Amino acid sequence: MISKKRDIRALTKEQLRTFFTENGDKAFRGNQVYEWLWSKAAHSFDAMTNLSLQTREMLETHFVINHIKVDDMQRSSDGTVKNAVKLHDGLVVESVLIPTDTRTTACVSSQVGCSLDCKFCATARLKRMRNLNPDEIYDQVAAINQESLLYYNHKLSNIVFMGMGEPLMNYKNVLASIEKITSPEGLGMSPKRITVSTSGVPKMIKKLADDAVKFNLAVSLHSAIDEVRTQIMPFNVNFPLSDLRESLEYWYAKTNRAVTYEYVVWQGINDTKEAIRALVKFCKYIPSKVNIIEYNPIDDGVFQQASKKAISDYVSVLEMNDITVNVRRSRGKDIDAACGQLANKQISTK
Repeated sequence: MISKKRDIRALTKEQLRTFFTENGDKAFRGNQVYEWLWSKAAHSFDAMTNLSLQTREMLETHFVINHIKVDDMQRSSDGTVKNAVKLHDGLVVESVLIPTDTRTTACVSSQVGCSLDCKFCATARLKRMRNLNPDEIYDQVAAINQESLLYYNHKLSNIVFMGMGEPLMNYKNVLASIEKITSPEGLGMSPKRITVSTSGVPKMIKKLADDAVKFNLAVSLHSAIDEVRTQIMPFNVNFPLSDLRESLEYWYAKTNRAVTYEYVVWQGINDTKEAIRALVKFCKYIPSKVNIIEYNPIDDGVFQQASKKAISDYVSVLEMNDITVNVRRSRGKDIDAACGQLANKQISTK
């Protein structure tokens, strides 16, 4: 039998207050429940100990909390933690806690599977089953925050939307989750500590600018040559670099904030001098920096990590042109938690 109960976390605080007054109680009960749901991340009505048993039973009658469950947790030799997160409908996504000496970062998912078709990414091999709801994204962050406190003795420092899925193809829910994460009534994190990474959806990048978001923007670029980028990321046919450039110029004009380009260098694909020159040119359109990311092969196919010389060539030319560049070493490779490796086996075998 399908439950007729409503998802309580789909209600606003005002709707909760109204529910209580309509049921003969005081409106402030709605405030109490809202605090339990978001600030305290309660996963059951029984946990709401400052409510009477009668009130908790009434909530149980009308509502359900569709919370996530960390179904499996793996810890890497480098301290990285990967969570297999089971959703209320049995689907599974993955999220990752990445520690360094000074901070902990949550890498969270926004979709079950992915809307796009990047050839080098394990997640893209899964069909997109559905978008995650705001509370499901929030729960991933809350769970990783608890792990950060448990294993590293401090709260979560940063969040990156670089897990499974294309965040801008789940625009409304991603922004709603960030609103909750940054709210004093939620986790109270600064938006400056949050980065949304997109493969480059020009229309939605412009919408981010129009909506005056306060978080950081990163773009998975990987090539500034259309033919090469289309080979790597076939959707580039519909969202070519000229459109991406225009949307990023619009972003900068509206927000006055630089963009980070995520960039993997592959052997025989984008490890040429021409590719480096094209990236330098693209970086000069607006203030930007480049993160060169170590690749984590998902098979023995065409995408293999470029040579150390190719990486150093990129770094030296970018620095010569006064472009900030960082080389990011992979974390969590031994548990398939590294960049491009997230593809839950429970999903991919179906």
